[in-house]
Amino acid sequence: MRHPPPPDPGHAHGHDDDHDHPSGLLGRLKELLAPHDHDSAVAVDTQLETSRQGMRALAVSFAALAVTALLQALVVWRSHSVALLGDTLHNLADALTAVPLAVAFTLGRRAATRRYTYGYGRAEDLAGLVIVGFIAASSVLAGYQAVRRLLDPVEVRALGLVAAAAVIGFLGNELVAQYRIRVGRQIGSAALVADGLHARTDGLTSLSVLLGAAGVALGFPLADPLVGLLITAAILVVLRDAAREVYRRLMDAVDPELVDRVEAELLATPGVLGVGQVRLRWIGHALRAECEVVVDPALSVVAGHRVAEEAQHRLLHEVPRLTAALVHADPLEHAGVDHHELTGHHLPRREGSAGDAS
Repeated sequence: MRHPPPPDPGHAHGHDDDHDHPSGLLGRLKELLAPHDHDSAVAVDTQLETSRQGMRALAVSFAALAVTALLQALVVWRSHSVALLGDTLHNLADALTAVPLAVAFTLGRRAATRRYTYGYGRAEDLAGLVIVGFIAASSVLAGYQAVRRLLDPVEVRALGLVAAAAVIGFLGNELVAQYRIRVGRQIGSAALVADGLHARTDGLTSLSVLLGAAGVALGFPLADPLVGLLITAAILVVLRDAAREVYRRLMDAVDPELVDRVEAELLATPGVLGVGQVRLRWIGHALRAECEVVVDPALSVVAGHRVAEEAQHRLLHEVPRLTAALVHADPLEHAGVDHHELTGHHLPRREGSAGDAS
């Protein structure tokens, strides 16, 4: 069991000291109009705002990729480039990946029910699986086109326009990728991050068109399919990273440093004598926690609950993306006294748990 550090007389956990508050006139007006608390309504408002951010990211990226595909289609019509046609269709398909994410974000706004007691946030993780499928299909398509062009080279016309369209495709996809990844990390959406990685693979595919056109211009017609094979390998690396991220989210994996932070905040709570098991899980882009803290057995039920409530309050303020926390108070065990003798053998302990010993 982990025990708290010696109390610091110069610091006490208070509402004004432990959280940032809006500054300036506008910030103070906002504070007056929307008091800072953590009841269920505020938690729902936070989830709605992050969902709006996700929807906004999808709308912006969809528009950017649609414009990119349209510009490339005009060059395809002029140059009759089969490679650029494939890249154009690929960018259009990437724009359409916004559909499963939009459905997921819309479902995530629905309130919890008696059947789906945790809400519908997991729809984002399912959307992540669809996006991983898109990346896998991209790698197959890129490899197929590269091999096909090795066996049956295609003449490329208007190389200057093709090169320009390839650069447009790369820039459009890279801007979308950076935007999606940034917003996805801000709101904690693994699916949106995976979709950003997918856009990055499309940008690499566009670069293969550019390098292939350069090779053709230099008199080496096989340059394009050879570079396409290298890009296929790069897409597979991105596929591995995206699949691993979505897999970990589906398996309720969290960053161990996040667990350390939660334990540190619990230990810093006045009245907490130790920390037992800590469980964290992502549900969509919202984080939930279930924790055990040890308190003085001489405390009344009301006083023990107050310590647990203060610990929960502290977590909600100090842990990013945490929207719900359940803190259970256990009395400090004495020699020969086991407060969990009835249920202890039913509840397996996490390996290396801070509450394995008292």
